[in-house]
Amino acid sequence: MSLRSVIASGAKVSPPGWLPDNLCYETMMGSVAYGVSADTSDMDVYGICLPPKDAVFPHLAGEIFGFGAQIKRFETWQEHHVAAHGKSWDFAIYGIVRFFQLAMENNPNVIDSLFTPRRCVLSSTALGEYIREHRVDFLHKGAWHKFKGYAYSQLNKIKTKAPTGKRAELVEQFGYDVKFAYHVVRLLLEVEQILVARDIDLERDREQLKAIRRGEWTLPQLEQWAQDKEKALEALYHTSTVPYGPDEALLKRHLLHCLEMHYGDLSAAVVQPDEALTVLRTIAELTQRYR
Repeated sequence: MSLRSVIASGAKVSPPGWLPDNLCYETMMGSVAYGVSADTSDMDVYGICLPPKDAVFPHLAGEIFGFGAQIKRFETWQEHHVAAHGKSWDFAIYGIVRFFQLAMENNPNVIDSLFTPRRCVLSSTALGEYIREHRVDFLHKGAWHKFKGYAYSQLNKIKTKAPTGKRAELVEQFGYDVKFAYHVVRLLLEVEQILVARDIDLERDREQLKAIRRGEWTLPQLEQWAQDKEKALEALYHTSTVPYGPDEALLKRHLLHCLEMHYGDLSAAVVQPDEALTVLRTIAELTQRYR
């Protein structure tokens, strides 16, 4: 259910007033996107929005960076446990600049939102389609460090986090939190796809993930699997032909293209440096430094 639909249903939800009309992309996330959802699963929605122009370019509103009162910059709007149509909905809507930054860093949740199956996409404008079309440009080897960190944080929660509510029921039934467990496996298998093919199919391993959620893996089995997979992925990291890091210049061009699609001409807001002049300035700075 899109944010507009939730608002129309009369649910108690309070995004910034400008946000619903400036969404360019919304998609279902979580277990629905991974193909492992149950009837009781919460509904997670991620999205991208375009804040007012002077929130992206505050100098247009007269702000001098670092001096006096600073305009509060919109980054993310989140609201959890919104009751609508018999379900509980969680929303995370990112301003486009923040979204691009997190995607460039290969934040797993943000990256996943660009690779959800088409059936999960709730709304998408031409701008949203442009971002999805160029989604592989965000992927690089840095994903290994990010995804591994997230995976082991899930493994650590199995051992240290006191379960409550539905999670307590899982622990009572299976002996440990199988929801955390399937995320450990999912994250490591996803980053394997990135290192091998620079692509992600979120539903590729759904049957294996479903088996874990059914309690068919023991905790020692999970820990051994994660240990073995980490060793294999460390080796793959060094042999993978995927770029080591992000192409920031390319992603910036994508971002500026998106901003111009929404705001129109940005020549008064953004100065595009002359490439030759930039090189000459760099040479001059190096010459001065090592003179």
